[in-house]
Amino acid sequence: MPVRRREFRHSLPPVLLTIMLIFAPLISFALSSTALSDTKLLETGRAANAETKAPAGTPDEIKVVTYNMRWRGGEDLRKLIKLLKEDAEIGKAAVVGLQEVDRDKKRTGNANTARLMAEELGMHYAWAAPAQARGKELAEEETGVALLSQYPMTDVKRIVLPHEGPGGRRRVALGATIHIGPKSLRVYSVHAETRTSNEKRIEQFKAVLEDLQAHATLKHSIVLGDFNTITGKDVNHTSRLFTDNGFHTPFSNDEATWKTFIIELKLDWLWLRGFDVKAYGIDKKITLSDHWPMWTVVRMKDEKQAAR
Repeated sequence: MPVRRREFRHSLPPVLLTIMLIFAPLISFALSSTALSDTKLLETGRAANAETKAPAGTPDEIKVVTYNMRWRGGEDLRKLIKLLKEDAEIGKAAVVGLQEVDRDKKRTGNANTARLMAEELGMHYAWAAPAQARGKELAEEETGVALLSQYPMTDVKRIVLPHEGPGGRRRVALGATIHIGPKSLRVYSVHAETRTSNEKRIEQFKAVLEDLQAHATLKHSIVLGDFNTITGKDVNHTSRLFTDNGFHTPFSNDEATWKTFIIELKLDWLWLRGFDVKAYGIDKKITLSDHWPMWTVVRMKDEKQAAR
């Protein structure tokens, strides 16, 4: 009797196949939704009058401000906008980096904060945020970071920083190339993780510096924001990282930028490369947030000086 050859067919059990057929569309939708969500977490735009509001020509000096605004909205946001227009220290800045900037969150009236500020100030803007932490799929989107500029911005990039925080929370940085007449500079607004190790936080800053390497032809760069350097070790290691990469700051390591009750800490930074500093300060009369805004007036070095 001839032996019947058994064919091997790569097949799935009927029950497993049925489950896959049912859930495959849902899996596909979840993946596409995540990708779409990440795309939506980067926004750019400009005020209708942004081009006419920009100063004519190429200024010799520009003012730069960084501020963790702690999701101000409503009347507090109006006060901040007025300060950015008129305050002797932070007013009339060419570049503003912001952290904890809400968009479409209930606590800030579901406003698009960065866009609203840009419209009121006549500036270009970019905003970015991390994706929601796991288990928060139905919650509001996370707070973000923003850049405001009197001048056009290109090559805007949302950088998801490495290492999760509590509950799978992520943090982001936002980079953009700002064009001031024939000159260009690369600027980053950073919001680092609070509850993590110094080593992991340093790797978050390295992710920003790695992106900067892709713009090596630009000799002028600024990295600013809320670095959440809580301990002296955090401060010293962060300072060493940036100085080793050719940056400098007019602010000393022991100048506090954050206060709660009687505790003061150095959490915020403003790092420069390719600039001369003309003036700087921490505007401690502004108490809209638990952070204080930092500002500096700088002059861009010429290409040969900046390359040194």
